[in-house]
Amino acid sequence: MMDWTDRHCRVFHRTLTRRTLLYTEMVTTGAILHGDRARHLDFDAAEHPLALQLGGNDAAALAECARLAEDWGYDEVNLNCGCPSDRVSSGSFGACLMGTPDVVARAVEAMRGATRLPVTVKHRIGIDDLDSYEHLSHFVRTVEAAGCQTFIVHARKAWLSGLSPKENREIPPLRYEVVQQLKADFPHLTIVLNGGVRSLEEAKQALVWADGVMIGRAAYQEPFLLAAADRDMFGEGTPPPTRREAMEAYLPYVAARLEEGQPLNRMMKHTLGLFAGQPGARHWKRTLSEQGHRPSAGLEVVRAALSGVPDEVLDACPLPDEG
Repeated sequence: MMDWTDRHCRVFHRTLTRRTLLYTEMVTTGAILHGDRARHLDFDAAEHPLALQLGGNDAAALAECARLAEDWGYDEVNLNCGCPSDRVSSGSFGACLMGTPDVVARAVEAMRGATRLPVTVKHRIGIDDLDSYEHLSHFVRTVEAAGCQTFIVHARKAWLSGLSPKENREIPPLRYEVVQQLKADFPHLTIVLNGGVRSLEEAKQALVWADGVMIGRAAYQEPFLLAAADRDMFGEGTPPPTRREAMEAYLPYVAARLEEGQPLNRMMKHTLGLFAGQPGARHWKRTLSEQGHRPSAGLEVVRAALSGVPDEVLDACPLPDEG
């Protein structure tokens, strides 16, 4: 999620779950090859397991970025064929690549030749009028032939003209049955469901037939749902972290970035939903929003924000999974 899942966000989310695979924002090949490489690729060791998500359409450039992903220590490299924004489409990558499966196949083949990392593809169930199941299965079959074994499938089509990225996340209907059919027809592939999943319980329901589930905006807007993931999804026996424990684990990282001169609000904006629906949530968000942007803002702002949250909320564990 561009401008959302930056390295600060990922370090924060890692305080809540150790096992969940995290993804970077989509990074274009041009930004990596011709820009500040370290700024785009550096990450904290705590973020593992971590996938680098790439945007591009040139096989040679994608292969070089895949090689760099391995050199940098990522655990997976992912090609984005699902982003519907005008800026991305005008560069002939993102969701529009679903219209050219041969281009995607050549890119995947080149990437696999450049790295030992798993190469995965994230895509929609269709674009514009190319929304038949036949087109989708042809896309998957073509890319599979190039060596891709894992497909993360957003269960909505995308309209590349006429809808904004936000509208493309809401207006085209979710069609989980299409992704389920894809898994039935390609049982040997790893099919991961993406789109509209808002809880671990919904994820568990999908895992009856899917190999994995990607949760995006729900995990960002209400990050505490991730606290139960290691227990409820991965069977970990250790108790889930509380909100207080998550913040205590995150603040040393925040302090280190403050020492480097980074502003507080850049790190703390990702935590605004930590107390969603709980007493003290308004005080938490208001304090961070009103004071966190000041040039001199430091950890005292976080402590002031925490002071308005009741202890019973700070120290509550996620409820045991009853499923």
